Amino acid sequence: MELDVHKREAIPLNDYPDFSELGYQVIKELGHNQQEERVTYLANGCKSDQQVVIKKFNVARTSADWFGLKTYEREIQILQQLDHPRIPRYIECFELSGNFYLVQEYKNAQSLTWQHKFQPEEIKQIAISILEILVYLQQQVNPIIHRDIKPENILVDEQLNAYLVDFGLARIQGAKIALSSFASGTPGFMPPEEQLGYTLNQSSDLYSLGGTLICLLTNTRSIDIGKLIDHKYRFHFQTLVPQLNPNFKSWLAKMVERKCKHRYANAAAALKALKPLQVTGGETTIDILFAAIKFRQRTAILGLVVVMMIVMAATTLILSEEGGVAQQLGEIKK
Repeated sequence: MELDVHKREAIPLNDYPDFSELGYQVIKELGHNQQEERVTYLANGCKSDQQVVIKKFNVARTSADWFGLKTYEREIQILQQLDHPRIPRYIECFELSGNFYLVQEYKNAQSLTWQHKFQPEEIKQIAISILEILVYLQQQVNPIIHRDIKPENILVDEQLNAYLVDFGLARIQGAKIALSSFASGTPGFMPPEEQLGYTLNQSSDLYSLGGTLICLLTNTRSIDIGKLIDHKYRFHFQTLVPQLNPNFKSWLAKMVERKCKHRYANAAAALKALKPLQVTGGETTIDILFAAIKFRQRTAILGLVVVMMIVMAATTLILSEEGGVAQQLGEIKK
């Protein structure tokens, strides 16, 4: 993939890189991934009032995938295809003093790692917001799997609109993934099929989102999510959130099913199932009524099957007896 990259050489005048020649002035540092030597800055556009996010990548520490594309190149390739109001828009990229920088639209929103306890209804609203983004990603001509959904990569504004960021691990569904990229997500949020090296599908991101929602509901930090999961990748959270409606618990449990075939098939199916659900409290009268109707329907169907089996067995018995009587009459006539 060819990138339109501007190359400049500059000496920082302070602790931040000098992007003035490229039209940006750094305001502050937003985040620092020490392990990957990746830094994120908030900056002002010198020629406009627009604020942007500038992500710095250490070129020397960035590995390539099957096709020779490095992490930032893959992220740019994905972002250039997307146009969604809750995915920060790609603006440009450039090289400076041996480092690579990616410039994106800035969203005035806080990461879910921000110390704030959300109410269950607010968490449902966040879930709907993220599922809407996943529906968009999965409805692309070439569906996209994010592969790294977790509290750190979800931003939420004051109106509880959620934004999905960091597409560094994202892949086109069905595309080859380098062996070094397998299990590259975050432990605890990574679906079992990825940890085991199996093919990912549209339910894979649902597992990660489900784990994120469970962290919010149980007030569990991302680094402690392992305390909620056993060695068979099963989440145990029901007793920690007794106030939740049983139907909502069931929905959430299906999101994090160990086997992907037992989850919702895609984000659209999960979203449709979530919208009408009551989040807290016991089952409503309508829930109980529908459950009773379904039970009666199942009972009626089961009863009908039993009756049909009895009729078939009786018919078979009668025919066999008639055959025996006919045979006896034939022998008498002889």
